[in-house]
Amino acid sequence: MRRRLVHLDLKGAAPRAPYLEQVLPLFRALGATGLLLEYEDTFPYTGPLEPLRAPHAYSPAELRAVLSRARAQGLDVVPLVQSFGHMEFVLKHREFAHLREVPALPNALNPHKEESLALVKAMIDQVMALHEGLEWFHIGCDEVYYLGEGEESKQWLQQPDNTPEKLCLAHIKAVASCVASSYPRVTPIVWDDMLRGMSEETLADSGVPQLVQPMIWDYAADLDVEGKVQLLEKYRRCGFSKVWFASAFKGATGVNQSLTLIGHHLKNQLEWLEVASRTPPDVLEGIALTGWQRYDHFSVLCELLPVAIPSLAVCLQALKNGGYSEKVKENVEKLLGMSNLEIDTYMSTSLGTFPGSNILTLVTQVSFYLKSSVDELLERNRYVTGWFSPYHRKRKIIHPIIMHLFQPDAVSLLSKWNAVVQDLQAAMEQVFHQCAIEEWMEENVHPSLQKLQQVVDDLDEAIKAQN
Repeated sequence: MRRRLVHLDLKGAAPRAPYLEQVLPLFRALGATGLLLEYEDTFPYTGPLEPLRAPHAYSPAELRAVLSRARAQGLDVVPLVQSFGHMEFVLKHREFAHLREVPALPNALNPHKEESLALVKAMIDQVMALHEGLEWFHIGCDEVYYLGEGEESKQWLQQPDNTPEKLCLAHIKAVASCVASSYPRVTPIVWDDMLRGMSEETLADSGVPQLVQPMIWDYAADLDVEGKVQLLEKYRRCGFSKVWFASAFKGATGVNQSLTLIGHHLKNQLEWLEVASRTPPDVLEGIALTGWQRYDHFSVLCELLPVAIPSLAVCLQALKNGGYSEKVKENVEKLLGMSNLEIDTYMSTSLGTFPGSNILTLVTQVSFYLKSSVDELLERNRYVTGWFSPYHRKRKIIHPIIMHLFQPDAVSLLSKWNAVVQDLQAAMEQVFHQCAIEEWMEENVHPSLQKLQQVVDDLDEAIKAQN
């Protein structure tokens, strides 16, 4: 695996530019050779594309600083711009809604409209303009759901010999040809899932294998090694000269996952090493370690980047060293400044010194203990369930003796968690924009903390009513 790209999924909780600059030397030290940057709505699009830009998008100056830092570290950069499926960040806007494959659904682009290709070309051109000396450009094309279900597609599919596969390949070919004609030195990469089920004949006849390199992705801890080897051989027979693999270091074990189970992701890398050992070396271009931040544009956040850095470290080092051993583990611990790295549980008791390690410590505390400690008090404490139930609270009824038996516990628990959350808020402000912090807190903190706050407020009200 001579090329190891770290995928940064910036469509959720995109780190501030200075934090990215801070972690790039660590990525390099851990064994990364490049970055796969999925900008989505954080790219500073201008002109007719300006609506795509999120309020927290990077400025051109910030991106130049990050890219310059990457170059200084010897990291290749591969930008990723979705050009077919996962186009929600574009097609949700009124200005571009007419380019949807299915009018009600913002996920897939209508491949029949000339304007669709012009839109994709404009996006690629703006991203290319900010990057120097690129060798590869990822054009996405995964999970093109509902392709063939739009009215124009239905009509097209009624013609003899037309199939959804050919429709898919025709659009991939059109986008890849745009890249090839405008940027002849840049090779397009595509996710491979839309191609997997296609026949060799369909793929070979499409002309796509001469234009792109497929990135075969699978994030499972027990992937089908034999199946992958066969798929690879099939792609070679169709005319693809090089392929990429894609594993995951986070964001692949649960849509609202807050902590990263390192063991799962390590197994995933070891499986890919097994596939690589059975792949001709001249065929394998490299591997991308994906770090998904949302499953799609509209889903909740999964693990934040700083939380998953130990997982990234273990995965990169395993790929670099061809496996995972006690020696590799010691090296990871040294690079992260952690005394004892747990890979089979979510718990990492030791504090690290890597950028953002305080976020990992506090998120672990919140994820493990906030909900359970509040539920313990409110649902399993007999004084609360027996003498301060919703019925009592609504009517402000409380027995004075009972009050003394749990009010101090409730107030002390609330003050403890408020302090932890304040620390977490401060740590997150160093790394993330306010919108990401608010979203994470609303999903992971507020449900339990507000429940606890409400009980304390109701206690105060009931005591006032008694007096």
